[in-house]
Amino acid sequence: MPTPIPNLTARRIFLARQGLSAHPGRALDREGLYNLIHDLGFVQVDSIATVVRAHEQIVFSRNQTFDREHLRKLIEEDRRLFEHWTHDASILPVEFFPYWKHRFARKELSMRERWAKWHGQGFDSAFEETMARIRDGGELLAREVKAEDHKSGGWWEWHPSKTALEFYWHTGKLAISRRENFQKVYDLAERVIPAHALEAEVSHEAFVDWACRAALTRLGFATHGEIAAFFALVSPEEAKAWVTAHRDELEPVEIAPIDGGKPRAAFAFRGLSANPDDWPEPPSRVRVLSPFDPLLRDRDRAERLFGFRYRIEIFVPEPKREYGYYVFPLLEGDRMIGRIDMKADRKVGRLNVRKLWWERGVRPSAGRMDKLMAELNRVAGFAGVEEVVLGDGWMASS
Repeated sequence: MPTPIPNLTARRIFLARQGLSAHPGRALDREGLYNLIHDLGFVQVDSIATVVRAHEQIVFSRNQTFDREHLRKLIEEDRRLFEHWTHDASILPVEFFPYWKHRFARKELSMRERWAKWHGQGFDSAFEETMARIRDGGELLAREVKAEDHKSGGWWEWHPSKTALEFYWHTGKLAISRRENFQKVYDLAERVIPAHALEAEVSHEAFVDWACRAALTRLGFATHGEIAAFFALVSPEEAKAWVTAHRDELEPVEIAPIDGGKPRAAFAFRGLSANPDDWPEPPSRVRVLSPFDPLLRDRDRAERLFGFRYRIEIFVPEPKREYGYYVFPLLEGDRMIGRIDMKADRKVGRLNVRKLWWERGVRPSAGRMDKLMAELNRVAGFAGVEEVVLGDGWMASS
């Protein structure tokens, strides 16, 4: 019989596995930062910096002693982290690189299906020239390649030289050496990825086993579809076959949703406790999460566990937005309590809070407001501004 997992337990399990149960004020050195990212599995990168970059906010939500210089050194000097693709661009431990080789091979096959579109448009020579330029001249920014007019659209419709950079990156021949003003700087993979990771090979069976095992460890409990989606490395069919082949290590569980509805069938490694007291109670402080936080990446899972429906409205026309362009979720303890629209204005040193929406049933008690303002001041300091400014009518009516 499946083991029933109460909703409170499920939330605490997931928060613990996502690094949100430890106190965010504990000391964090460079090794600790590496371990945090390793335990998360990946940290998504995004170009929008309404307050700070997404990857910085993701780490800051978990540890507010985070030093950006530690992250830079882990990527650019220690080469213990590298940037590549999961469901989106992400920062990953370099020890994962041998498994990403299988993604490179799969991606190359799918990308070459478009090759017919590229022939006769200068792509063949541009690909050769771009690789030769990096091989002979060193790392290269995208803006440094040819910029003649070319049809815009998907990345395969960029200028041939830009397409070459992305093709070689997605297929593992190039790597991101660093970022300059957040633009990717490309170099040969062998000049970026340490030899022990670059040269290691794993079988297809070991690749699937690692991808599924690593995903389930970080999720705590999951369906085979959720396992496959975590890193976006294996297919749902491969994850389903892995679950079937490893039933001796796994047990069926039923996860209670927060609304009291029908439990969701899933799997977990054997021995997962259903007692909430066996899992840490997260700190009671309010924390601002990134819109790209891994806790919320699976929107449906977040809605079932926390009752929190969240969508990024960047691409929604302004008149049709329910909330705003870039709205930050708010976590208090083990509950999602609201969302906040704010922007750092570094020219005048202010964190401008435009609007706050509480979730249904959440009240702005004096204690909660104190915790919120304390967090906003911490975020302001991290963003490099001096004060928090609340806009007129900033708190939406419940």
